Parts: sequence; C-alpha cells; structure tokens
Amino acid sequence: MPRRPTLKLPPLDYGNATVGQRLARIRKERGYTQVELAKKIGIIQTLVSDYEIDRLRLSAEMAVRFALALDISTDELLHPKAKKKSAKKPSLKVMRRMEEIESLPPRQQSVVLSALDSILRGAAR
Repeated sequence: MPRRPTLKLPPLDYGNATVGQRLARIRKERGYTQVELAKKIGIIQTLVSDYEIDRLRLSAEMAVRFALALDISTDELLHPKAKKKSAKKPSLKVMRRMEEIESLPPRQQSVVLSALDSILRGAAR
C-alpha cells in the first residue's frame, strides 16, 4: 500500500486571480476567442473553458503550450507578480481593425483616421 505524503508545504500566494482567471484575462487582452486559442494549441474549446474556470489543472506541458500561443512567458501565466518581458502588444482585435482600415480607399481611410483622432483627443481631456 502506498504511503501518504507527510510533507506539508505552505500555500502559494497567487494574488487575487487564479491561474485560470489569468489565462482568460491574457487571452482576452490578446484578442483571441476560446475557439481561436484552442485551434492554435491543438485542443478543443471546451478544454480552454475548463482551464479558465479552473476545472482542470494546467500541466507543465499545457502551461508551455498556452504561453507559446499567447506569446508570453510561463512565469507571466503562472505567477501573478512576474515581470513582463516586453511592452504590451496590440490586441488581435485592434490589429484586425487596422487591417480593415488599410484595405479602404485612401479617402475613406482619411475619414476614419480623422474620426479616431477626434475621439482620442476627447478622451485625453
């Protein structure tokens, strides 16, 4: 019969968010849906959901897969106080909008950019 472990480790301080909550936040910041992230990793969407709601624990391999897919370090994913390695990248959602704007004729691009400039000036006040 196997022995029960007697090692008592102190609890880890994960801050206010669980690993799953951090995973969901980072995924949203990067502009991915659960379906898109699942395809990028090679799993199904329900598994991404299960990881995000902490129904499943991240194995070391899955942590690496998520980190690679989200272009972050495993430290950023697993440790709430980890230092980020680079400046924040634009979200996928913003990048898609930029591509749509670039595909417009020059006159329409000018109109869209003027509207954005007005909104940004108003937000800065």
